[in-house]
Amino acid sequence: MATNKILIVDDDPAIRWMLVEAVKEWGYQPMEAATCQAALFVHETESPAAVLLDIDLPDGSGLETLSHITHHHPEAIVIMVTAKGLFDNAVHALRGGAFDFITKPVNLPELEITLRNGLETRKLRKKISILRRQQAHLFNFEQLIGNSPAMKQLVLLARKVAQSEAAAVLLQGESGTGKELVARAIHYGSSRADCPFVPINCAAIPATLIESELFGHEKGSFTDAKALKEGLFEQAEGGTLFLDEIGELELGLQAKLLRVLEEGCFRRVGGLKDVTYDARIIAASNRDLKADTVHFRRDLFYRLSVIQIELPPLREREDDVLVLAAHFIEHFNHHLRKNIAGLTPEVINIFRHYSWPGNVRELRNIIERAMILEDSSLITAQWLPHSMTDFLPHPRAVSAAVETLLPPTIPASLAMTDIKQLFPLPPNGINLEAVEQSLLLQALELTQGNQTKAAELLQISRDQFRYRLKKIEFVPDAHSYQ
Repeated sequence: MATNKILIVDDDPAIRWMLVEAVKEWGYQPMEAATCQAALFVHETESPAAVLLDIDLPDGSGLETLSHITHHHPEAIVIMVTAKGLFDNAVHALRGGAFDFITKPVNLPELEITLRNGLETRKLRKKISILRRQQAHLFNFEQLIGNSPAMKQLVLLARKVAQSEAAAVLLQGESGTGKELVARAIHYGSSRADCPFVPINCAAIPATLIESELFGHEKGSFTDAKALKEGLFEQAEGGTLFLDEIGELELGLQAKLLRVLEEGCFRRVGGLKDVTYDARIIAASNRDLKADTVHFRRDLFYRLSVIQIELPPLREREDDVLVLAAHFIEHFNHHLRKNIAGLTPEVINIFRHYSWPGNVRELRNIIERAMILEDSSLITAQWLPHSMTDFLPHPRAVSAAVETLLPPTIPASLAMTDIKQLFPLPPNGINLEAVEQSLLLQALELTQGNQTKAAELLQISRDQFRYRLKKIEFVPDAHSYQ
């Protein structure tokens, strides 16, 4: 698309000649049209960078032509030309999407400045459009990696929320589970994607400043308020406001936020007038807000949790750990210019048994660190944090644990490689869940209900042991199983 073409639409040949000569002198390529139909034809075939459009044309109104152009080409720069004194036409033009208007007789220096500003605005609009498409690609639902039932259910619910007009959404999950990623996916998967996504971490801003950040302030409302400032509610107009760590808001501000959500308007700090807003509010917390009645208002919780999405911790997504690891390896191969093929069997074993207290964020950081330091084609255990490798029992301890579990008729000197012969798979198969349940309960019996020791016997972490008990709906006796 040529960026220096200017379409001049006017039925007066003298005015067209004057504007054509001026446009040539300014370094642009002029094109002419005398009617609405001719203007639409030239605009569709030549895609000019800007249009100088007269309002009164022989075959119709320039306002109708403006409407047609801006409807099919929202990024178009149209400058209306109107007779002096007809300000109603100018107002209608601006409301219809015109960039600006000038009056006859045309002031050429003024027109040159207006045209230059319009073309700069067009460049900015194109850049913003490209950035929005890139953001939508980076934060779409395809970036919510995982094949586990919990993740499939989460993505299904998030997609439904994105397609709805739900005004408030609450995301709850441990730190590092990807709450902001889900919030962005909802935003960019919705009809609000072309408008801003505005995030704020409520825990990172002092309590004395956060009200001004959210709602803005009027000039002179406090010592440093030297000018009017728009708050994040205004900046997110038409889009999404993401309130991360909302549980850290003080109670007084929670009451103000509740009023804003219920009434759809707010007042700037020091302001006297209500300001309406149109934005979806997505709040997030790593705490159980419903249970925390001391620090979080129950009425605000219910107002925010019309739609509530729980993000599962990574330890409950065992099937997703290696899938996520492969995703991060591919990502950092590109950004670090490496060629890592995957994980060694030892690292795979560690990843499968580790409890991941830092969730997906911890996994991502571990992969990035290991890939920066690794020189071979596979990530090895030498570059993993000691907190990951130290939790695994020593091979001799594993052998001793197996010997403890062996029936008395089995020699304790039996080699570990022969253990599989002790548990031959029946020809007709076996119920694996029943076997897992039996082993869990046997481990509890052998350790007198000590879950930490029982987990060690089964070579898994205590968190994984508790998760597996939860899966079989086993409720430990309060007096015997701790």
